[in-house]
Amino acid sequence: MATRTDAPTRREQILKEAARLFAERGFHGVGVDEIGAAVGISGPGLYRHFAGKDAMLAELLVGISGQLLTGAKRRLTEAEGDARAPEAVLDSLIEGHIDFALDDRPLITLHDRELDRLRDSDRKLVRQLQRQYVELWVRVLREVYPELSEPAARSAVHSVFGLLNSTPHLARSGSLPGRGATAALLHRMARGAFAAAGAE
Repeated sequence: MATRTDAPTRREQILKEAARLFAERGFHGVGVDEIGAAVGISGPGLYRHFAGKDAMLAELLVGISGQLLTGAKRRLTEAEGDARAPEAVLDSLIEGHIDFALDDRPLITLHDRELDRLRDSDRKLVRQLQRQYVELWVRVLREVYPELSEPAARSAVHSVFGLLNSTPHLARSGSLPGRGATAALLHRMARGAFAAAGAE
């Protein structure tokens, strides 16, 4: 994900370029040769890393769902000693999702457009990971706003995800300011939405 600082492996380079190309032109609009050219290897050379485009798509969508859940669990653990917890946990979860929304925008587009192309087992795994991710947020949100019912908290979480995951549309419209300003704005809007839900 975006927090990684060491050099990406060839496999990760392939996935990054595949995500970009799939998001720009659609899964069926991109050939293996084009993905290979984007990373400086022949199309057939990709088969040393992946069985084909379907495998790349599955690894991208299952992978990011798993990374979001793992990152959220890590943030939950790291914030446990904070005197402001669960407020600190909620802020940390928001920050983590904003990092994803700003740094992995092609994956948001890919998920919206291509999830149904996954085989059933991979799609079910994506959904399972996403449900766990949502439920983690719901638990934290209800600790911050105990008056929220579970269904209301779940609706609020999904609504905030919709807000944060709008970044590909903002980027296309040319309306994104600098990264820091955008991250701060999204954070304020997410907290504002949760506060509004908790005040009802």
